[in-house]
Amino acid sequence: MVRAVALIFLLICPGLFAQTKTLRLAAAADLQPLLPPILTAFRQQTGIVVLPSYKSSAVLAAQIINGAPFDLFLAADMSFPQRVIDAGKGIEAHPVAYARGALVLWTRNGSGIEPLSLSALTGPEVHTIAIANAQHAPYGRAAEDALQHLGLFPATRRKLVIAENIAQTAQYADSGNAQAGFISLTSALTPRLRADGHYIAVPQAAYAPIVQGAVVVRDSANAAAAQRFLDFLQSPQIARIMAARGLEPIH
Repeated sequence: MVRAVALIFLLICPGLFAQTKTLRLAAAADLQPLLPPILTAFRQQTGIVVLPSYKSSAVLAAQIINGAPFDLFLAADMSFPQRVIDAGKGIEAHPVAYARGALVLWTRNGSGIEPLSLSALTGPEVHTIAIANAQHAPYGRAAEDALQHLGLFPATRRKLVIAENIAQTAQYADSGNAQAGFISLTSALTPRLRADGHYIAVPQAAYAPIVQGAVVVRDSANAAAAQRFLDFLQSPQIARIMAARGLEPIH
């Protein structure tokens, strides 16, 4: 009986099922704290299910260039989507800038770094500082640039604990594998890290702007849906949500 009712429903309403799409999203690790509710809102509005894969921008770019079946790439900078385009794997001639990130220094409550400051990292009480791999993660590159710009790199380079991406950097700092970490503002604003520790902003003049770029993958069978999600991401309502969670819109 149940099977018969389901068959009748299919025959009467085939359009409901034909419209369902699945979008495969390659997303930079700094997006992991804020994307889930946005993906849910997009599905509720469009019926399109987005399946994200969160990794460092370099790893995702390499996967796409090597043929990984993604539809859309949201990177943490503009250089990695440009690599995808240069390899003939992007639809656009240039990446689409969708947000601007910010770098912060975070430490657990009771870590012993009091008060928290950039200069405190050079002190003898600080032994380990988490940082994302600068070769793979734009936030890691920004952290290295900031340390160099502020003249702190010589005194801190032996203290650096290298993580694969910005999400792992936050894990190192939060778990105690490092006393402090250079992480994204998106990570620092999550409920867990807000409860576990505190942060200070790294002066934006100390590192190149973290302009985050996107590209629709050329071989995607869902290019229209990918563009639709990118437009959704840049809508005023979603841009406000992203800004509240650590990513400023591009004006």
